[in-house]
Amino acid sequence: MASSSTWGLLLLAGLCCLVPISLAEGLQGHAVQETDVPRHDHEQHQEAACHRIAPNLADFAFSLYRQVARQSNTSNIFLSPVSIATAFAMLSLGTKGATHAEILEGLQFNLTEKAEAEIHEGFQHLLHTLNQPDNQLQLTTGNGLFIDKKAKLVPKFLEDVKNLYHSEAFSINFRDTEEAKKCINDYVEKGSQGKIVDLVDELDKDTVFALVNYIFFKGKWEKPFEVEQTTEEDFHVDEETTVKVPMMNRLGMFDLHHCDKLSSWVLLMDYVGNATAFFILPDQGKLHQLEDMLTKEILAKFLEKRYPSSANLHLPKLTISGTYDLKSLLGNLGITKVFSDEADLSGVTEEQPLKLSKVSATLTSGGQNGRGRCSSGARLS
Repeated sequence: MASSSTWGLLLLAGLCCLVPISLAEGLQGHAVQETDVPRHDHEQHQEAACHRIAPNLADFAFSLYRQVARQSNTSNIFLSPVSIATAFAMLSLGTKGATHAEILEGLQFNLTEKAEAEIHEGFQHLLHTLNQPDNQLQLTTGNGLFIDKKAKLVPKFLEDVKNLYHSEAFSINFRDTEEAKKCINDYVEKGSQGKIVDLVDELDKDTVFALVNYIFFKGKWEKPFEVEQTTEEDFHVDEETTVKVPMMNRLGMFDLHHCDKLSSWVLLMDYVGNATAFFILPDQGKLHQLEDMLTKEILAKFLEKRYPSSANLHLPKLTISGTYDLKSLLGNLGITKVFSDEADLSGVTEEQPLKLSKVSATLTSGGQNGRGRCSSGARLS
């Protein structure tokens, strides 16, 4: 969470988050340097735009996580704030008035300090950066718009979501709910290379418009665990529950230290390529303190100053998944009108009043090297 693209928060006995290094610089205060070489001007401008939205998205990630934590006292938490933020920023292009302001402010953007065009430009470059081909680190994102054949969307909205959010648009018949589900699920399954299946399990025939965002990540540790070193060991789910799980083991040097402020052990593990995973294990009984004290500034400092230490690391090899109905979570962040009859989505279509009927997020993670996939879906009716 030290950057705008905090891909996941994994709450087990502790906390884990994945951060692409290039975006973490946006929180570490690394200004994009000016250059006199013209061919670099566009790249420098795009990089600056991406870094400028990084602090806001990190704030949104922490706010969203804390909302989920309040509702999930004993269950695991796994979510992708960047996927959710991307979907709603894209939807905001078709909103007006209070509905519009609520969404962007709920995503932690102050419209008196940051121009809206700058926000969307930041997302545009963020998506461009994440989709750059990398032989070592596989990270794919996609946005899909599914529009009822009878609906007439505002051309400016379609143009903006395609240009700024690299979105594909599809015309389908929502009256045929089974065929519509298949169309959406096939799109996501293909884009995620078969890793995300059956995102949509039900559809209302009155749906006019569906927005889908997905992210798929697969990487290899710079210092991998040996498969033969994986053994069955105890994993403490909570104070009363212990289960046997495959535990990866490796003896060596790690970026590991104890943070007194968080009352937690902090481990940084790099992926081959351009990402770092944080594993934060609170001292016994200190999980709530960790959740309350952790900030993007603290994580940025961990990236700036590392603490190599020798350790015998035991890391559980787990598969974790989660599905969330985001209406109540986002409502607690001030995003309410878009779900109500007061919603102003006249920038999407002027034909009939629309409101956001359902928005969900589905995520799965697991594997020896580290992989994850997540998807978000918003439906208008």
